[in-house]
Amino acid sequence: MNIIIGFVITVGCILGGFMAMGGHIDVLIQPYELLIIGGAGLGGFIMANPMKVVKDSGKALGEAFKNAVPKERNYLDILGVLYSLMRDLRTKSRNEIEAHIDNPEESPIFQTAPTVLKNKELTAFICDYVRLIIIGNARSHEIEALMDEEINTMFADKMKPYHAITAMGDSFPAIGIVAAVLGVIKAMGKINESPEVLGGLIGAALVGTMLGIFLSYSVCNPLTSQIKIVRTKQHRLYIIVKQTLLAYMNGSVPQVALEYGRKTISNKERPSIDSVEQEMMNPGGEKAA
Repeated sequence: MNIIIGFVITVGCILGGFMAMGGHIDVLIQPYELLIIGGAGLGGFIMANPMKVVKDSGKALGEAFKNAVPKERNYLDILGVLYSLMRDLRTKSRNEIEAHIDNPEESPIFQTAPTVLKNKELTAFICDYVRLIIIGNARSHEIEALMDEEINTMFADKMKPYHAITAMGDSFPAIGIVAAVLGVIKAMGKINESPEVLGGLIGAALVGTMLGIFLSYSVCNPLTSQIKIVRTKQHRLYIIVKQTLLAYMNGSVPQVALEYGRKTISNKERPSIDSVEQEMMNPGGEKAA
């Protein structure tokens, strides 16, 4: 919603200011200039990136428009799953724990947390490191180094759409100049026409420069900024898992280990201690009732 509101304000102020100066909106309607700039930018984007990144960029834009950041329910679900697993690690046999992590879709622990189970990558991340814990040979600092490496790799993959769209946006001003030059070439082909005709042709050519700058700084930059915010917040879930499991491996009881994970959440989004305690007693909230 913020993206739409901001875009309306931006376009409204640009067009309103132009009209207030005595400009005519019809002069700015140059679909072929937009075709040249948008087509060249999109073509370069496809040439520069693997198809997986192209598809993921579309997904990232959808997440940005929806503001698909983790909500309190997401945080409570992941903390609830971690608490249940750590509790069972202390009280149950290895075979019972393996039943949860080998088939999380049928695990009562994961079924109480649908937001975790829906995130296949996050579920696999949790199961992989709980499996390493029950093996018992790895030390906490070794697990931490492995987690950091995987988390950094995953974050780099998630940021590929951000970098790809940023590069495309950076190219738009230069492509706008190309469109303007083509418009000037067209105008020069009619150099014998009246000043009124030439003025219209040159004005249309300059719209290309304006559109290139507008697409870069008023469209692509805000979108990529929102993509980075959303995906960074989504990635925070992995940090919660890391800090919680490491605290458990270093000797903290499950209740205390959860605090290590909870404290990695931003103050404005962090669930209260009471909410976390309630989640420990009743995983999944009303869904588990």
